[in-house]
Amino acid sequence: MLRLNSYRELEHLREQLRQQRQVYKTTVMICGGTGCQASRSSSVIEAIRSELSKQGLTDSVRLCVTGCHGFCEQGPVMIIEPGNIFYCQVTPEDVFEIVFHTFVKGKVVERLLYKDMVSGKSYQMETEIPFYRAQDRQILSQNLNVDPCSVEDYIISGGYSALTKVLSGVSPEEIIKEIKSSGLRGRGGGGFPTGNKWSECREAPSAEKYVICNADEGDPGAYMDRCVLEGNPHLILEGMMIGAWAVGASKGYIYVRNEYPLAVKHSRIAVKQARELGLLGENILGSALSFDVEIARGGGAFVCGESTALMASVEGKVGEPRPKDVHTVVDGLYHKPTTLNNVETWANVPAIMLKGSSWFASKGTQGSKGTKILALTGRIKNTGLVEVAMGTPIRTVVFDIGGGAVDGKAIKAVQTGGPSGGCLPVDKFDLAIDFDILAEAGSMVGSGGMVVMDEGSCMVDVAKYFLTFLQDESCGKCVPCRLGIDRMLEIITDITEGRGRPEQIDLLEELADTISQTALCGLGKTAPNPVISTLRYFRSEYEAHINNKKCPAGVCKSLITYSIDPEKCTGCGICLRVCSRKAITGEKKEPHVIDTELCQKCGVCISECKFDAIKVA
Repeated sequence: MLRLNSYRELEHLREQLRQQRQVYKTTVMICGGTGCQASRSSSVIEAIRSELSKQGLTDSVRLCVTGCHGFCEQGPVMIIEPGNIFYCQVTPEDVFEIVFHTFVKGKVVERLLYKDMVSGKSYQMETEIPFYRAQDRQILSQNLNVDPCSVEDYIISGGYSALTKVLSGVSPEEIIKEIKSSGLRGRGGGGFPTGNKWSECREAPSAEKYVICNADEGDPGAYMDRCVLEGNPHLILEGMMIGAWAVGASKGYIYVRNEYPLAVKHSRIAVKQARELGLLGENILGSALSFDVEIARGGGAFVCGESTALMASVEGKVGEPRPKDVHTVVDGLYHKPTTLNNVETWANVPAIMLKGSSWFASKGTQGSKGTKILALTGRIKNTGLVEVAMGTPIRTVVFDIGGGAVDGKAIKAVQTGGPSGGCLPVDKFDLAIDFDILAEAGSMVGSGGMVVMDEGSCMVDVAKYFLTFLQDESCGKCVPCRLGIDRMLEIITDITEGRGRPEQIDLLEELADTISQTALCGLGKTAPNPVISTLRYFRSEYEAHINNKKCPAGVCKSLITYSIDPEKCTGCGICLRVCSRKAITGEKKEPHVIDTELCQKCGVCISECKFDAIKVA
């Protein structure tokens, strides 16, 4: 493509591309995101491409390899338009049937439609599926419209229209005012008002300023930013360009962890395409904006999600935080004023500038506007990426979208906000997804992780798991975090292994309070949240571990024993054969017995027993 030198040339190109696409009667949008790739979507894509060629349909059927569609557990997934036909769990072997029946005969392949586990009902259209129906997909829905490696797709879908609008007549001050009016708050965890951050950076006295996109998403189970960056990198670039114009920056960085190879690849392609078109570089579209972006790869340190640690990493230094006596909007990257927002925050900017702050502010609550992307995982029927309006009750996400409990076990709790978030019991599920409401309840929106736990989860063990993660990821720079988390983990370990003492609960609460008040950075200050929240809502489980030396959920190995119920055991011998420790003995068709001295409590016998004869107490 030729370099674009004006807004008019961009609009002319957009119209040309749209006219070229009119030759296609059908579009196949198949997910090429990381989740679906793990389910062989690449093989499905190649099979479709080959079959379309064999059937002579390449001139009438357009194949668009997109980013994540959200319903990850059903992958590979595809949508066929027109008709909004949703096929899931597609294999290469299904491709001939899809092409012949759907494209040639105009019929739907019933067996590939989504089928609800509870009702048994099949859904033909994506918009009808309960998982999607209850969502408000403002950002994720855009993944379906574009091939992330095609700037043409992004332009056809309206991409860079917001940039054109602001560069052709909206002053930096007006942009910041609009962002402030929208109520947009940072989606990376802190929830700081984005407009205030931009305003402070613009007012900071310096001729050299930076904007940074934080894609160092390190929370276990969280992959929202990853999928947005993989699926629509030009949307992020456009948001960063608008932010750069607003604060007066000429250089930007996308800091993405190296464990996200597809996000790194697609970001690089997008930057290269934007440069070639003149959408990055000097005097963009003939305007006064000169701005360029580099990709900086992170090494996978959780602490580099913290702003000052991230900036140190970009500078080539050890990624560890520093005191924020002076905010990074004044003293940031290379000691210059710097605006840092995460992927999802930047992704919201173009729509706000196109549709207006009032449109964005119409969604959500008084203090939390817009939509939020959540990574819904755990012990529920439907897992994947979910986007809902702020203010949506947790219950709606878990039961209406997530489909409720799996395997017949009742849902017990949800952990929100990543490892530094909190665990909320099911009687708190009517709480709204709101920055302030969840913080008051002892949890947080955070980056958007949402892990659902059922009655088979031990909340003391859950706290131990997250403390172990945080201990491993602590940079160790400040004493409260370095030693405090170690001490908390020691106490939690004692409790789960039967050495707990009643007075240790008070000590845990004291340590948690000390760390939260004195740690250097936000990650250290929130590290005690898993312990604080589980003590607040599940104290009885701690007391059972300490006073009764029992784990109510049957998880903590030191506090449980395995036994076989002679009334249920048929003597089939399956458990005997799978026990690697030879801890199970018995004659055929006679009740078997477990030697508790030899038993390692691995749980294999339970998973293999078809008669529910093995008990944990």
